[in-house]
Parts: sequence; structure tokens; C-alpha cells
Amino acid sequence: MTTDVRVLAEADWDAWYGTLELAFGGVAESAEERELWRTLTEFDRSIGVWDGATCVGTAGAFSFRLAVPGGALADAAGVTMVGVAATHRRRGILTSMMRRQLDDVRAAGEPLAVLTASEPVIYGRFGYGAATQQLKADIDTTRVRLSLPPGTDDVRLRYAKPADVHDACEALYARVVTARPGMLARRPGWERLRLLDPPGERNGASPLQCVVAERAGELVGYARFAVKPDWDWKGPKGVVHLHDLEALDPAANAALWEFLFGVDLTTSVLAHSRPVDDAVLQLVSDVRRCDLSVRDALHVRLVEVGAALQTRTYQTPLDVVFEVEDAFCPWNAGRWRLTGDAKGASCERTEDAPDLALSIRELGSAYLGGVSLTSLAAAGRVRELRQGALTEASVAFGSDVAPWLPHGF
Repeated sequence: MTTDVRVLAEADWDAWYGTLELAFGGVAESAEERELWRTLTEFDRSIGVWDGATCVGTAGAFSFRLAVPGGALADAAGVTMVGVAATHRRRGILTSMMRRQLDDVRAAGEPLAVLTASEPVIYGRFGYGAATQQLKADIDTTRVRLSLPPGTDDVRLRYAKPADVHDACEALYARVVTARPGMLARRPGWERLRLLDPPGERNGASPLQCVVAERAGELVGYARFAVKPDWDWKGPKGVVHLHDLEALDPAANAALWEFLFGVDLTTSVLAHSRPVDDAVLQLVSDVRRCDLSVRDALHVRLVEVGAALQTRTYQTPLDVVFEVEDAFCPWNAGRWRLTGDAKGASCERTEDAPDLALSIRELGSAYLGGVSLTSLAAAGRVRELRQGALTEASVAFGSDVAPWLPHGF
């Protein structure tokens, strides 16, 4: 088979995106959603594989800044829109796109690549490790009560049209991004993603609604949600579908959750993607009636080991030599000495004896502090070569808060 891998031309976007839609089942997106993704597409970072005049493979990347432990924002390629036509599977097309893409990311000087996986089994062989989880909660608000912190009553809530307050909400979001690893600093245009609300995809729910929390006239939080009405013989049993909730302090956070619990004619709140350590878990009276589940979210790939590891900080002083295996990006393979603490870090090539041996995938999983090196070692994926090195590194790599990706891309 002769195929051509090339950078996406604007004139080819419709055919390229159509191939992607077909790879994901063939259900066409709404015109509103399709227009947004066309606007957000970075054409110089998108590639297509062509078999003659037919597009048979797609892959793209967004230029992101990713919050990492310590509060820095690291340059990261947000890998996206990856698909291969069913007629051309198992012919090396995905591998060729991953090869081209990671070479381009390295040439651009970005130390990290990140993605969300349609199927988590796919990307490990290219060096991506699952680094964050997302929490789903289906809370029975007829049985669960909230324990509210002092100051909750001082927070004023009001309805607002989502588009009318999106600038203020984005400014608040920007204030909290660096407090939690895994969050994305949104570039201009990306705020539209959080307002996207095609009528055909509401599944019986209301249009997007927004409530803002204010104190002394200052915005201190917001929640975006939709309400899906439902009834049976016993009465109303509507569901509040939570899309976004951000707050600057515990009282504002609790006030927003209290509002969601009290929406008329509803009996549950369904939160689709929250941090696994969300404060609401400490507010509820009965966590067993919150029907919790978790799944993988952001997958991280260190494109340049040295640059990536010295971009973040470490909870405790650390001096460790890693023996890194990386068959797909061999420039990372070998020994690296990482020294660092809460103030900064350096990571350089070394010939010193290794303390820990692992693959680039494990470094990706541990990078944001949500997966411990100790747990990876227990699974046989990290080997301790110097006694005590595993605990030293695992504690240092940790994060006080769970890393979290607030939305997909």
C-alpha cells in the first residue's frame, strides 16, 4: 500500500474531518459543533494520511499549557482527532502518524504530549501513561445532605445567561488553573467549548444554565448545568446534569453544591467529570448514596525527559538516577539524574549507577503526581535498584491534590 502523510490543508478539512467522524461510528456532529472544531483546528499541527484521493487517517494537536506540580504551566501538545478508516486498519497508519507527530512535537520544543484515549489500550505502546482519573457521581439528593462550612450563607447566588458571564467565568477559571496539576490554561476561543450546547445532543435536558456565586459583588464561583425533567407515578424525579463547577473558596463551593441539591422537581445530581478528591465528598452525609465510579482521563507522554522532569517541582528533596526505556523515542532512553525539591529541579544525562528502572510510560503516569511510583512497582512496572530509592522518589513525585483534566479536547 502506498500512502501519503501530509500536513492538513484548509481546503481538505471537510474530507479529513469526515474520515474522523466515520472512524468514530459515522454519526455526523451538529453544524455548531463541527464549526467550532474547524475554528479550533491548528492546521499546521494536523496531519492526514491519503490513499490516492481518499483520506484514510487523521491526527491533530493543540498547543496547550498544562498545569504541573509546583504551579508551573508546561508547554504540551494536546493530541487529538486521531482516527483510521476501517478499510485501512492494521497497516501501520496509526504508527506512522504517531511517529510523525512526536517528531514534530520534539522539533517544536514541547517537552510533553497529552491525550484522552477512546480506548486506553491503544496508546501505551507509543509511550503514553494514564496520569489522571475523573470521578463520576450520581448523588441521590433525596437521601444525601450537605454539611456546610462557615460563611456559606454570605454567598449570593443568581442565575445568569452562560454567554453573558463567560468572560468573568473564564477569568475565575484562569485563577484556579495552576492550583491543580492536569488543568489546561485555555487559549482564546476555547471558552466556546464550555458553552457548546447543540439542541440535538441534550437528550431531553434543558438548554445550558448557569448560576454564579458572588460575595460583596465579586464573582467567587460558578456552576454550569442542565436539568432533565422526569416523572413517574410517585412524582418528579428530574436529574441535574453538572457540566462545570469552579469556586475560589470552600464557602462558595458549598453554596453552589447546595443550590444544585435543591433544584425543584429533581431527585439527583449527576456529575460526569470531577476530581477524585472533590471536596463534595467531604460535604455529603452518605457517600455510599453518591454512586461513585472512576475512569482514566489524561494520558501523558514525556517527549523530552530532561526538560519535562525539570519543569515541575517535587514535594520532598530528591536525588535519583532513572534508567529509562523508550523504544519509540530512543533519544529519551538511558540514564537520567533528577535532583530537585519544592523550589525547583534539574535533570541531566549521567553515567552513574541507576536507582530505579522503568519505561517512559511509567514516567508519564507518575508525572502529575496522581499515580505513585510505589503502586507501579507493585505491579512490576518499576524496579528498585537501590534500596530506599523507590520510597524517596514516590513521595517526592506526589501531589497534595489529585491531578484532574476539567474537559476533553
